Amino acid sequence: MASVPVARLTALSQGYGGQRIIKDLSLSIESGVTGLLGPNGAGKTTLFRTLATVAPPRSGVLELFGEPVDSERDARRARRRIGYLPQDFGYYPAFSVKDFVSYCAWLREVPSRDVASATEKALAAVRLSDRSRDRMKSLSGGMLRRAGIAAAIVGSPSLLLLDEPTVGLDPAQRLDFRDLIRSLARAGTAVVLSTHLVEDVGAACDAVLVLNEGSVVHRGTPRQLAELAGPAAPGDSPLERGYMTVLGAGRPAEEAAC
Repeated sequence: MASVPVARLTALSQGYGGQRIIKDLSLSIESGVTGLLGPNGAGKTTLFRTLATVAPPRSGVLELFGEPVDSERDARRARRRIGYLPQDFGYYPAFSVKDFVSYCAWLREVPSRDVASATEKALAAVRLSDRSRDRMKSLSGGMLRRAGIAAAIVGSPSLLLLDEPTVGLDPAQRLDFRDLIRSLARAGTAVVLSTHLVEDVGAACDAVLVLNEGSVVHRGTPRQLAELAGPAAPGDSPLERGYMTVLGAGRPAEEAAC
């Protein structure tokens, strides 16, 4: 029997004020690591806010873990299983790194008896154990990003949404990050990674979605996207050229199975 998708959107529309950003979108998020690519304004952050239940859909159906999310009660239940790192995340500057991650565990309703061990595990995963007592306001940009990743993964969520997680990380830290999300996927977490760094998608993702103007214009594996590269498309790698080719086409490519 086929497994139930971790997330499913059906004819979903989303926007703010009078602006519609996502238009009649239908897609499923499966296990493994999915990369989300798209230009600025494509709707990636809006899609993440919807999947994270921060913003209810304007229309259509959102299902998480096999259940429709129709109310605040449904959303709260789903949030216990979701880790979310926004591109710009908030924190109390005077909190220690450990306090910040523990607080995020509490917000996700990780059982009290597990908060301390879950926090230690998350800090170790991003190599911040030795900085656990440092104040958040004292961290460098890269360390602050790693603290945010720790807050997103604490408590071993079933769905992990990471919006531009490698901003501010140096090359070695980006390699560590790729290893981390691959290990999380092997442990059963479905990871969705939004990024402008196409090489991160090629190195770490099982599947890739390309979003443009609120619609999915390509779905497949990184290799399938690279194979679409046009001979004159800009880019320094086949994957970058495939991505630019899909955006330049201006129409949905034939959907490929992940």
